[in-house]
Amino acid sequence: MYVCSCFGVTEAQVKKHAADGACTPRQIASACKAGTDCGSCVRRIQAILGRGACPRREMADQGKPVLSVLDEAA
Repeated sequence: MYVCSCFGVTEAQVKKHAADGACTPRQIASACKAGTDCGSCVRRIQAILGRGACPRREMADQGKPVLSVLDEAA
């Protein structure tokens, strides 16, 4: 099901970005542009993200990148 008709972003894509660490609609927008045109999907994105604990929210609140994690072992 499409969440963002403007950019053709599906609910599955939003959930994937959330699983990868996107905790806010703004971070989803950075990952796939959803919510950056007409904005009608922002509430749906918020509902998908929910209000649960985000394991990377602390990093986001500190302004650190949360969508890509560097593998120091590599």
